[in-house]
Order: sequence, then C-alpha cells, then structure tokens
Amino acid sequence: MKYAAVQNYVNGQFVAASTNRSLDVVSPIDGTLLSSVPMSDTIDLDRAVKAAKAAFSGWSKTPIKERVQVFFRYKFLLEKHLKELALLVQEENGKTYDEAVAEIEKSIELTEFACSLPQLVTGEILEVSKGVECRTEHVPVGVVASIVPFNFPSMVPNWTIPNAIALGNCMIIKPSEKVPLSAGRLADLLQEAGLPNGVLNVVHGDQEIVEAICDHPGIEAVSFVGSTRVAKIVYQRSTSHYKRCVALGGAKNHLMVLPDAIPAMTAQNVAASMSGCAGQRCMAASAMVAVGPVDHIIERVCEEAKKIIPGKNLGAVINKTSKERIEQYITEAEQQGARILVDGRHTTVAGKENGTYVGPTVIDYVHPDMAIAKEEIFGPVISIMRTNTVDEALAIENANPYGNAASVFTQNGGMARYIMERASAGMVGVNVGVPVPREPFSFGGWNESKFGVGDITGKSSIEFWTKLKKSTVKWNPEAGINWMS
Repeated sequence: MKYAAVQNYVNGQFVAASTNRSLDVVSPIDGTLLSSVPMSDTIDLDRAVKAAKAAFSGWSKTPIKERVQVFFRYKFLLEKHLKELALLVQEENGKTYDEAVAEIEKSIELTEFACSLPQLVTGEILEVSKGVECRTEHVPVGVVASIVPFNFPSMVPNWTIPNAIALGNCMIIKPSEKVPLSAGRLADLLQEAGLPNGVLNVVHGDQEIVEAICDHPGIEAVSFVGSTRVAKIVYQRSTSHYKRCVALGGAKNHLMVLPDAIPAMTAQNVAASMSGCAGQRCMAASAMVAVGPVDHIIERVCEEAKKIIPGKNLGAVINKTSKERIEQYITEAEQQGARILVDGRHTTVAGKENGTYVGPTVIDYVHPDMAIAKEEIFGPVISIMRTNTVDEALAIENANPYGNAASVFTQNGGMARYIMERASAGMVGVNVGVPVPREPFSFGGWNESKFGVGDITGKSSIEFWTKLKKSTVKWNPEAGINWMS
C-alpha cells in the first residue's frame, strides 16, 4: 500500500477501529492500492460522540470571534498545502489535477465564508415596550454529523465543517469509504490550526455507521450528500428520531439550448458541464434539450467533446462498477434507437490500463422515456432530446423528479426569464453550464434532489446549524404591569 492504513480520528488522535473489517482503497487512475479503510461499528461511533459531547461545553461557550480564528488559520493551511491536498484528491478520486486544485480552492472559499460568520449571526435587539427589550441570538445545536460522498473528498466536507464548527457545534464526519484519505488530512490541518480535541471527529465505515448516525441519541443534526435513494432513507430515519436533517440527493440537470444561442460559447459550456469531474457531480449536465433548429450547435458540442481526452483533461470514474453501469446506459439507449455521436465506451489509457475511464459521450435523438434520459448517470455523458418549442422543453424538465439545476442558452432576455421562472430546479442559470452559486449564496436543489428545510452552505446553513434563542428583559418596575409582564 502506498499509504498507511486509514484510522478513525477521535478526540484529537488517530485510533484504530474496534473491528477487523476493512476495505481496500484503490486509485481509479491506474488501479494502485492506496490504503485500507476500517469498517467501524457502533462502539467506534459511541467513542466519537462521547468525545464530541465532552468538547461541546467548552467550545460552544467560546465566543464566536475566537472560534473563527481557527478557521483563519485553517484557510492559511489549505492555501499552504494546496498542491499536496489536490494530489491526494486526484489519487483517491481519479479527477484531473486541475479539477482537484479547483476543489481545494472551493474549500478555501467555503472557509472564508465561515470566517465572516461573526458579522452574520449578531442577533437582534429591540425595545418592544417601555423598559422592555427583546433579543434573539443564535446558539449551537450540539453534536452534529455530516455524511459525505466520494465525488468531492475535500469540498463537500468543507461544505459543513467550517460553518457547523464555527457556529459552536461539535462534529462527526463520516467520509465515503471509497475516498477516506482526504478527511484525515483535513483533520490534521484543523488540529494544527488550533481546533480543540473532540470538536471534530472522523469515523470511517459503511452502511452500518450511516444507520448508527441516524439512530444515535447523542447526535442532534445530520447532513447527508449522496444518491436520492439513500438521501430519503437518511432523512426518514434521522427525523424519525427527532433529529433535524438536510439530505441532498441526485440530479438530472437539463440544459435548454435555443437556436439563437452563441454556438462556440454554448458548445464549450455544454461539453465542460457534462465532462467535468468525469460527470461525477450533482451539477453536471446530463440532458440537453435542443429547441428547434440547433444542429449547428450540436455539431460544435461534438467537436468540443472530441477535445476531451481520457487521462489528460478527463479523469477516471470512481471504480469498475461505475464504469460498467455508465456504459450499460449508453448501450441500452443505442439499442432503443438513440444515435451515438461521440462514443466513450471501452476506453483505456496507455500506461493506466487498470484505470477506470469512460470517454466523453454525446447521444442524440434520446426519447424522454428512456432510462438514460430520466436517471442520474454520473458519468461524462450528455443525452440530447429534441423539441419544437420552449414549452415542450420545459415540460420535459418539469417532469423529471429531480430538481437540482437547469440552464438555458439564449441571447433573448425575455425568453431566459420565462424559462428561469418555470424551471423546476433550485439552481438555475443563463448561458452557464454549471449554475453553482458562490458564497454567501447557498447550495441546494428542489424536489427529489433535497430533503429537509434550508440549504447546506451559505447564509441558509446558519438556520440549520443553530437554534434561535429569544430573550425578554424588563428592569424598570415603574413601567407598571401590562400584558408583557
């Protein structure tokens, strides 16, 4: 193994799990055995929760101005170790180095936002009656947990760690067992930044730990990012135990391309959106709705797709199972009458024959009833559906059960507004292939792309990670007795 076996991180120390079960951690780039990850059990989770509870009393009472100093230092350390962190993300996830760098840069941006929280949670105070004041303040929830996916080993943990902890909570992180290495390094850096022991704990494992987090009476709130199937289970199971929960699921993002769209810009955006991070992101475009005569743009999309070379500017998909599943979707669509314009099946990279690559794939004449048109592919594949009108395109987008993102490519402002108002998605864009909001705006979809109230990042996350305390104070007895008394 290239790295030592992964361990849990509890109360400021890396410790062995109580079980002997483990899984190999294999790089999708070339099949290299990187490490092994323990499959922890409820004993390990109990230890982490106990450590977090013990730390909560002191950390929650630390003024927020002091808490965020940790994250000023953490931001500096992310910048200092950017290359190292990016290479680790690349190794365990398979994305390109440039994509991994962008992921760390986004982690830095998320941390910057957390550093601004003292200015955003000042509360309110008002004299509501003569001599009577009402005040609100945000107080931490307690011990919280964050269950994160494989596709962004650094960024998604940093969706939750800086905000939740800066707001006074203590946290359990459960990384994906497919990419466990980055989480341990982040814990290292936070300790170096001065985070007290027990405030952040990392517990590795599989379904058993996810279920235990949902059930554990010592955990007050759970965030989850992953598939819709599991998001539903996590949300239902957590809330059945009276926890607050926000669970982000899958996506089927539609790019609606109108005839007046600028061909070069549109083609570049569509190709980049469907292939970035090998299509393994919930904001990837996997469905293009061609409205009217846009063959000239489709041709340009194919040209751009052919410039995307596996092993160079296109990373690997996470494992062999994922590669086989993606290729099966493509084959099934072809058998059902779709036309493969650019075919990424059976891709190998010289010198990396054990890697798991799928080449960029463009499929035309896809019918909305096909599985590839309805289901999340999570690969570098774009399915093109053709319509005659904008309303037909919107009907396809609205019929999709997900609701993460949608975009329109046009130079007509009125038409752009018409589509933005009617698209059933939490994040919409105009002439943008990946309409991800930047901080302080929050990230979160609608429909079956998100379960729970509020979003997971930005200002909206403050309400999730805190409780609102309301105080009413009266000092002047001469004010007399009234209904406020």
